[in-house]
Amino acid sequence: MNSEERKSLSAPIPFNKPFVAGKELFYIAQAVTMGNLGGDGHFTQACSRLLEQTFGIQKVLLTPSCTAALEMAAMLCRLEPGDEVIMPSYTFVTTASSFVREGATPVFVDIRSDTLNIDETLIEAAISPRTKAICVVHYAGVACEMDTIMAIAKKHNLLVVEDAAQGVNSSYKGKPLGSIGDLGCYSFHETKNFICGEGGALCINNPRFIETAEIIREKGTNRSRFIRGQVDKYTWVEIGSSYVPSELSSAFLYGQLELMQEISTQRQTIYNNYDCLIRPIADRLGLQLPSIPTECTSNSHMYYLICSDGPQRTKLLSHMRSRGIQAVFHYVPLHSAPASVKRGFNRTSLPKTDNLSERLIRLPMYFDISTSEQEQVVDTMKSFL
Repeated sequence: MNSEERKSLSAPIPFNKPFVAGKELFYIAQAVTMGNLGGDGHFTQACSRLLEQTFGIQKVLLTPSCTAALEMAAMLCRLEPGDEVIMPSYTFVTTASSFVREGATPVFVDIRSDTLNIDETLIEAAISPRTKAICVVHYAGVACEMDTIMAIAKKHNLLVVEDAAQGVNSSYKGKPLGSIGDLGCYSFHETKNFICGEGGALCINNPRFIETAEIIREKGTNRSRFIRGQVDKYTWVEIGSSYVPSELSSAFLYGQLELMQEISTQRQTIYNNYDCLIRPIADRLGLQLPSIPTECTSNSHMYYLICSDGPQRTKLLSHMRSRGIQAVFHYVPLHSAPASVKRGFNRTSLPKTDNLSERLIRLPMYFDISTSEQEQVVDTMKSFL
């Protein structure tokens, strides 16, 4: 059989595929029989306790999404119109929109060429009298330079929010991501390492935020205190929203979280396999590959390539898709998005963000991708390059 015949018989390879690793479906059935599907039942609480104990976080509140967690974090920052929040532009929209909803202005800072994280050496120059917080994004599950960032925040009396959507079970100098800043946010979207379709969590490391966070999450009521028997009835006490996830989602998630290390080991194997296949030929093909600083432990969330230029990226994506391989680009930088331009948020030149975002490709990566499928991905890429 020649190569073209093999190609025609190859099954399409999706970018992502949801998976069941253990007792997820059993736990969903168990949640139904327990009779509490609305949230904050047995499995929601079990997930929170597991994350608190595993990562040493003072309080974890499960949410319907990471977007919900970021919105809660923004509300807890007590922002006012005109306040500023420093963040990277190379991130998902809700990193910025969560703070914009509160009247704040995102101040975008360029990224590092190696990790694609916010460049910590540029943060201090972006601080103004209106700056209230720094929101860092741990891209691809690789930590930002948190010692420097936390020192800057302390010096200028700023809050630090970690957007650790991609960073569950990654660490910086032994500290789990999401446990370092005042607040941290996780995602359990189906494209992440640990999933429940949609889902997230707010990590609270500064204890002064705990009671208010509980109120915001429960539609602005003190229902959590009522459930604990601390008040004899609950009522509206704060501006909040409905940020409690379904118990069905939490049940599925618990089946994943209790196998966190097994899932992480599998993803590390997949990441290492890509690396072994690609790294020996990267220089010859003009590719930049992921960089993980020695002080960081990655959760192997993604494997990406940075092509030599934008046109090469476009042609390579087209080539791979024509052969059934769903490699994808990632973020369109927020500073150049229509919403930013309309509101005047694009005030600073971000050359590295613009350049790297135009050249990046994410390879298919999911829990049960096979070695042969990875080889097919790389062979297809090599045949073009």
